Amino acid sequence: MVRLPYTTALTTLFSYGLLFAFGQLRDFFRKLVDWFKAKNVKGYAPICLGLEDFYVRRLYLRIQDCFGRPIASAPDSWFDVVERTSNDNNKTLQRTSNTTRCLNLGSYNYLGFAAADEYCTPRVIQSLKKYSASTCSVRVDGGTTKLHTELEELAARFVGKPAAILFGMGYVTNSAIIPCLIGKGGLIISDSLNHNSIVNGARGSGATVRVFQHNSPAHLEEVLREQIAGGQPRTHRPWKKIIVIVEGIYSMEGELCKLPEIIAVCKKYKAYTYLDEAHSIGAVGQSGRGVCELLGVDPADVDIMMGTFTKSFGSCGGYIAASKEIIQHLKHSCPAHLYATSMSPPAVQQVISAIKVILGEDGSNRGAQKLARIRENSNFFRSELKKMGFEVLGDNDSPVMPIMLYNPAKIPAFSRECLRQKVAVVTVAFPATPLLLARARICISASHTREDLMKALDVISRVGDLVGIKYFPAEPPKIAEVGHDKLE
Repeated sequence: MVRLPYTTALTTLFSYGLLFAFGQLRDFFRKLVDWFKAKNVKGYAPICLGLEDFYVRRLYLRIQDCFGRPIASAPDSWFDVVERTSNDNNKTLQRTSNTTRCLNLGSYNYLGFAAADEYCTPRVIQSLKKYSASTCSVRVDGGTTKLHTELEELAARFVGKPAAILFGMGYVTNSAIIPCLIGKGGLIISDSLNHNSIVNGARGSGATVRVFQHNSPAHLEEVLREQIAGGQPRTHRPWKKIIVIVEGIYSMEGELCKLPEIIAVCKKYKAYTYLDEAHSIGAVGQSGRGVCELLGVDPADVDIMMGTFTKSFGSCGGYIAASKEIIQHLKHSCPAHLYATSMSPPAVQQVISAIKVILGEDGSNRGAQKLARIRENSNFFRSELKKMGFEVLGDNDSPVMPIMLYNPAKIPAFSRECLRQKVAVVTVAFPATPLLLARARICISASHTREDLMKALDVISRVGDLVGIKYFPAEPPKIAEVGHDKLE
């Protein structure tokens, strides 16, 4: 829950208002200067209107050096960030040959598999030699290898479902699957902070979409009762089906889903449950099996389980795990399976190897150690940030921890100063977040050592003081109690 101080809210609103006013003024004078210049081919409408890219021109371009920073190494706990320069006030950026070694606090490398691994890497190289870098085909033609079928079986076993299907891209897993599950006459009830891939999938389905307050089972029940009582728009016929869509860990908030309560509501009203575990699978739970394991939920109570391989497993692509009937239906109807190039065989092998390490099937306990380390690192880092006075969102055990910035001027100030001190962070602003709720999103990895975390905390604390984002008083250091006999 965001606790926005009134002074901060007022100054943030004032800052955006000032930027908007000066931006409109500059646009007005630009129109006067360009009055006699023909910008469009005669008879053609402008392909991009001024108001459509106002935010990009007047806000984003001025601080775009804080986004899209190229890297020149594996996204491990430390990586090489390519230095860039600009000669036109950030309208364009030119890469240089220089790199800076930075502590990586932005990648989704939760378990540390994105770098070279003693078990995974040799097997990935072997699969590259055997299967090549791409199948150059879709799954239903020549794009299915033994590795693809092995991973589908392994993923289903890992999450506790009867069957699974793979896709080459995590975003597409949501946006292409949802329209195959529900259409006109159906109802989708989506958490208000669900990922854009879910939003686009819901919009493309043709179903009616309703939103419930973020992570609020009570409001979900209220919406369900209202929609079931009212039925379909205009005809008021009963809904053909109802699907409730939530995320395991919300990527911009770091919050865990209230899954047990939401499932109880869905069961009560006979609604299907769709769980997006992009950020939770592999990262939380005693054996890395996600929020179901962490919160004590039976996977059988979740109808469709979605996840990606781009975070904890150090690869790419995504999966849907469900009943055999649902997976068979998707294999015959989903365009992402029928028409898109299949997942790269080396990427598939990377996931297979990573899951085997997590399960201990590589003959070691490295998987259990990684899971324990990501949990310890996340909880330690979150508690220390809160003690310093930062406003940190999210729950314990979540490796995602947003630090609230709010004011637009603090976005580039925080990002640039951290980079100057060799700590790479990701700042997130509109449209990925609401306009007033800009933040820096910290992602912790099992590959971070305690020394790495202490360095990051030291830099973030000093930059936080400089930028002014410690919105709450810092906790005083605890002094150990000493007995009277020790004082004498």
